[in-house]
Amino acid sequence: MQNESFVTEFILLGLSWNPSVQKIEFVVFLFCYMATVGANLLVVVTIVSSPKLLGSPMYFFLAFLSFLDACYSSTFAPKMIVDSLYEKKTISFKGCMTQVFAEHFFAGVEVIILTAMAYDRYVAICKPLHYLSIMNWRLCGILMGVACTGGFLRSVIQIVFIFQLPFCGPNVIDHFLCDLNPLLKLACTDTHILSLLVVGSSGFICIIIFSLLLISYCVIWLSLRTHSSEGWLKALSTCGSHITVMVLFFVPCIIVYARPPSAFSFNKMVAIVYTFVTPLLNPLIYTFRNKEVKNAMRKLWTRLVAVSDEK
Repeated sequence: MQNESFVTEFILLGLSWNPSVQKIEFVVFLFCYMATVGANLLVVVTIVSSPKLLGSPMYFFLAFLSFLDACYSSTFAPKMIVDSLYEKKTISFKGCMTQVFAEHFFAGVEVIILTAMAYDRYVAICKPLHYLSIMNWRLCGILMGVACTGGFLRSVIQIVFIFQLPFCGPNVIDHFLCDLNPLLKLACTDTHILSLLVVGSSGFICIIIFSLLLISYCVIWLSLRTHSSEGWLKALSTCGSHITVMVLFFVPCIIVYARPPSAFSFNKMVAIVYTFVTPLLNPLIYTFRNKEVKNAMRKLWTRLVAVSDEK
């Protein structure tokens, strides 16, 4: 149980101990974090302020996805950025548990939202005449509730397992954040079974969901053969954006969690992708390939300029 643990804090090794490299890390990751939060919140504000976009389930889910990415980055990025200024990087036991819970909560919710977005595109392309009746606001609300509940339950179950582990010896985590696999290595007990549970609950589930999503997009592509060339290109562009985001999110998670814990620092490099790169690229991928979002952003900018001129 937790009261058997002697460890009150953990030491994070980060990406590098070299002071010069750490200064570069500070600048790069501070820029990435500010750009991530700024870009994702811009998408949220744009969609919320546009009745036309907000009235579409696709953009409703996109706004929520952008909000999740901003929250997800905020669970670890500020701590990592500040730590890059110090030689010794520590995090309290409770802070570590909070970070693990928040990270897996937002990631779990995002998995379900990406699945909902894939279903939305399937209905829009394969059953266009029934789209409004199927993708109604009641269903959207249910999917949102399922996503939040699923992410919460998944995080609670994992935290319960971690709290039961005794940490009585080493407290050095070879990572820039607290996560399940690095913590299992430090536990003063046999964690072989728990490691397999992590592989099953995170890795294999990601593989299954990712495979099902790819199959659903294959079905969509097959149905596009009956569309006009203009409709085919538009649908392909939208689906291409979704698939790109899915690959950026699922593939790194599969690489990290679909195998037993290892001592390779390669895990940290892969973690950079799904913790910093993916949340930053998501709004760019959706925005640059979507004329409606870009037009809504121009209108929002025009309104803001008009208001500032009046003042």
